[in-house]
Amino acid sequence: GMQSHLQALLSLYKLFCPELVTITLPGKMKTYFKNSEHPWKAAINTVRRRNQENSPVSRPLFLGTAQPQSRKRKWNTQLIIPASSTNKKNLEEDRKKNCVDLYSMNESFPVEQLQTFSQLLQNIHRLEFPSQMGSVLTNPLLLHYMNCSKDESIYLRLYYWMGQTLQEECPWCVVDNNRYEEEFKDFLETVYKTECFLQEGFSSCKEFLYKSLPLWDGCCCRSQILRLVSWIPLSSFSEMKSHLYDPLSQLFFTSSLYFKCSVLESLKELLQNWLNWHVVHLDSEYDS
Repeated sequence: GMQSHLQALLSLYKLFCPELVTITLPGKMKTYFKNSEHPWKAAINTVRRRNQENSPVSRPLFLGTAQPQSRKRKWNTQLIIPASSTNKKNLEEDRKKNCVDLYSMNESFPVEQLQTFSQLLQNIHRLEFPSQMGSVLTNPLLLHYMNCSKDESIYLRLYYWMGQTLQEECPWCVVDNNRYEEEFKDFLETVYKTECFLQEGFSSCKEFLYKSLPLWDGCCCRSQILRLVSWIPLSSFSEMKSHLYDPLSQLFFTSSLYFKCSVLESLKELLQNWLNWHVVHLDSEYDS
């Protein structure tokens, strides 16, 4: 029999390829798939409102004036990178013990007390990453520690947090988020400085750029976006052509000379970073 999720799938097929579905489907059914055109509609509505502010034409004359719901965000919240803190469970256990010997071989060293590089070297075998992985972005000592760690879960935690933050805070991908553009710029600057420190690009940044560049106007957060482009991890040419070069070329041929020079500079730095990565990788293979 016809099941609701099967009907939803058939309705999706009928929307894009009506010749493949010949049966009659109910007009009203539960939505199982998100609208893939939402980012485009959000961008169009943003441009429409921007033009409408400078136009004497009243709002009701525009077609489709119903605005999509913007992401709920408390009026007093900000895009803040969390501070380094130890797992709360461990802190509660330490309080119960009343006295903790920080130099005991069996106890973990609290990241809040990590202040110097010598402390990092002395306690590197007893350190524990903070409960909020985003805090490592502003802590050079923890970044050194992350470089030495072989635990894949650490990178997965940071990858998930960073990917969600980039997606939810991007001004041109989220409706009514232009007021937070300066906060997003600061966040991108922090991510870029972290990549420079690690001499390696984040895969979550690559995915964010590949998804957002087709919607980018070339102006919002321009310098920060092009800096992140210079640290995209190496991948196949076909993937980079469709997700990186094609969106940039559309902006390149229709923008100012300054923008063209900025794109060329970013791609030159991308090539240099790739070459440096290959040299280090080949040296490590030769040593092994």
